[in-house]
Amino acid sequence: MIRADSLRRRLLLAAALWIALGLAAVGVLLVLLFRQHVEQELAERARVQLDALIAGLAVEPPSADAAAPPHLRLQREPPDPAFRQPLGGLYWLVQGDGALLRSRSWWDTLPEPALAARWSTLDAGATGRFGATGPGDQPLLLWARRVELAGLDAPVVVAVGSDVTRLRSLTRSYALTVGSALGVLALVLWGASWLQVRSGLAPLGRLQLALQRLRGGQAQRIEGRYPAEVQPLVADLNAVLDDNERLVRQAREQSGNLAHALKTPLAVIGNAVTHWPGEDGALVRAQLALLQRQVELHLVRARAAARALDSTPGAAAGTPVSPVLEDLLRVLERLYAARQLRFERQLPPQALRVAMASDTLHDLLGNLLDNACKWARGRVRVCARVEGEPGAAALAAIEIHDDGPGIAPEQREAALQRGQRLDERQPGSGLGLAIADELVRLHGGTLALEGSELGGLLVRVCLPVR
Repeated sequence: MIRADSLRRRLLLAAALWIALGLAAVGVLLVLLFRQHVEQELAERARVQLDALIAGLAVEPPSADAAAPPHLRLQREPPDPAFRQPLGGLYWLVQGDGALLRSRSWWDTLPEPALAARWSTLDAGATGRFGATGPGDQPLLLWARRVELAGLDAPVVVAVGSDVTRLRSLTRSYALTVGSALGVLALVLWGASWLQVRSGLAPLGRLQLALQRLRGGQAQRIEGRYPAEVQPLVADLNAVLDDNERLVRQAREQSGNLAHALKTPLAVIGNAVTHWPGEDGALVRAQLALLQRQVELHLVRARAAARALDSTPGAAAGTPVSPVLEDLLRVLERLYAARQLRFERQLPPQALRVAMASDTLHDLLGNLLDNACKWARGRVRVCARVEGEPGAAALAAIEIHDDGPGIAPEQREAALQRGQRLDERQPGSGLGLAIADELVRLHGGTLALEGSELGGLLVRVCLPVR
């Protein structure tokens, strides 16, 4: 389906319009040339027949009666039998000085009286072309010539005519043939235009695919050679991408540097207020702890964003999920062996890969699994599967269950916010879930907290599949 504002649609419509106009003009020209050629052939035949008629004319002298005028007679009639057949389609006549000679094909029809007046415009010896109506209302083309004959005081007009009904029929048939041929040619030319437009716009299609790869994290630049008209655009886009990456890196470095610069003074202040007595000391220590969490959060976020940016090329091939989960579970089984936690697995096939670098996926899943182990009473379950249709929209859903106390529904959103700690009894800064959520979103995925069927918390991570 071609959109109404499509460049391809505009080019094809323009090509169809110009092809139609051009071939229509060519068709009209060909028909006119054909008619002109046929009329020239008729005129040439008429010239020969006029010469034969003029050569066959004779003037008989007057009889003994001196009052009688000379007599005009045709000694030899043109040989074409159509002149002798009534309504035969070919006609001749000789008119002048009160005499009228005509071919048998006129039958009982007399030439139009107006012809005599029209022939008066002929120059001596010149041949003129006239239209007239013949026997049976046949449309005629007449070629006439005024000649002077010895023995006659006034010139006579010799004319040869032809029925143009056949000419018009031939012209219509020729026009139909030419129109059909040009119609087929128009379809061929439009097909060629379609191929030309498709070939000409193919680089734009390749550019679109390159931008999709860029947006999907499969590439960092637009690669490949493009036509001279498109290459400057590609170069400018790559320059914009380079500038944007440079600015993002600078901003993240500055954010990390600022957080690092604040970390030491905050630690010094924390040590100084450790022994402050009373409510004022408790308030300062609480606010200082909040500042330290915020600084730590920004530091980790800066590292996570930088890692996501740096790992984009490696994520193009994808990282298999099952090996990463197996490695982490083996480590956690040894780490929490004293608590006798039971780890349950429902792992996907080895072919399932996500759009994330291997070390980043280790950090993400390790953080979430370690958090589940800390809160679990005795069971941790890991499930992974593919959701959605195969292709670019498919997602890998990784679920981590525990049978711990869980998180109340009204507190789940707060657990992903800026270092919130819902239970101060467990060690940590409260940044684990927030950083995991940050990493997942940087890679185009989602992280959700739900209630687990084991009774505790379910952390559900969805990442694009490679």
